[in-house]
Amino acid sequence: MADNVIVWASIPVTDLPRAMKFYEHVTGRKVFGFPGMEDKVAAISGPEGEYVVSADLSLGTPGVDGPTPYLGSGGDIQAMTGRVAEAGGTVLQEPQFMGDMVGWVAFFLDSEGNRIGIQQPGT
Repeated sequence: MADNVIVWASIPVTDLPRAMKFYEHVTGRKVFGFPGMEDKVAAISGPEGEYVVSADLSLGTPGVDGPTPYLGSGGDIQAMTGRVAEAGGTVLQEPQFMGDMVGWVAFFLDSEGNRIGIQQPGT
C-alpha cells in the first residue's frame, strides 16, 4: 500500500445527481451513493467498479479558489479531457507536460463550478 500524503479528496457539489452523472462520464467509473447517506454523499469507485473509494462528492459550496484534487487519467489524459465538455464541464487547460516528475496535467471546471486537475505520469 502506498503511503501517500493525500489520501482522499472531497469535492463539494450543489446538485448531487448532476455531479454523479458528470463524474461517471468523465472518469468512466461508477459513482454510487454512500449507504445511508445517498442524498448527501456519493463516492467514485475503483477502476473495476469495486467499493474502493479515493474521492467523494458531498453537498457543499463549490469553488475554484480552494484546494484542487487531481484525478488519475487511467493512462489517457487526452480522452479524459475530451469527455469533460461532453459531460457539461469546461476545459481550463489542455494537457501540458510538466516534466518527468509530474508528467501531464490538465484542468477543468466540473458541472458544479469546481476546478479539478487531471494527471498522467510522465514516460
